[in-house]
Amino acid sequence: MLTLFQFLFKKKSQREVEITQFISKSFGYQPKSIHYFERALTHKSIANEVIESNERLEFLGDAILDSIIAEYLYTKFPNEDEGYLTKIKSKIVNRKTLGDMGHEMGLSKIMKYDNSRSIKLQTIEGNAFEALIGAIYLDGGYRKAQYAIEQHIFRKYLDLNQLLVEELDFKSKLYIWCQKNKLQLSFELVSEENLGHEWKYTVEVIINEQPFGIGIGTSKKKAEQVASKETLELIGEL
Repeated sequence: MLTLFQFLFKKKSQREVEITQFISKSFGYQPKSIHYFERALTHKSIANEVIESNERLEFLGDAILDSIIAEYLYTKFPNEDEGYLTKIKSKIVNRKTLGDMGHEMGLSKIMKYDNSRSIKLQTIEGNAFEALIGAIYLDGGYRKAQYAIEQHIFRKYLDLNQLLVEELDFKSKLYIWCQKNKLQLSFELVSEENLGHEWKYTVEVIINEQPFGIGIGTSKKKAEQVASKETLELIGEL
């Protein structure tokens, strides 16, 4: 039977040391109860009656992550409506983004899974990422999980500004702005030209019968996005 001293100062196994170092480096969090994190890193392909998979922690982490991101965006964009906030949140918490972050931090190298089976690594890394958020929440509470996301994950593995530039639907944003200001928005096709190997479209934004941004693209949709972006820059919304 372990004495209190032995319990408090029990030597960690090599596996426990590796997990602790990984969590500390990736999330800026020092685990207290290592079993949460061991479970978060266990894929169902090797789980059994003794070893529980990370699926329940993934479920919990998904909800915690959703809440943290929602609060972060609510504070960061005080003048945007729920439609805009929902669109940006979906870009952050989608499977590809989570999988990319998990892959960048090297989750597959420390996870336990059956590598003899055909398993998509990006998927299990994204799921494990959510499970680890759930583990941090259970081990340290909501604020610790929030700190890990905002101060470590965002800074190391997610360039939010770049994500906004790459993924933002400029046409939708312009449409929302016009709705808010009760302005009439339309897109006028200025020209279309067959270049042989592709088409070139030129589109102009019209707001309350006044011309604004002009966009050129290989499709009308692309030209409208370019024209919308230019208009948003002209009106000071970008």
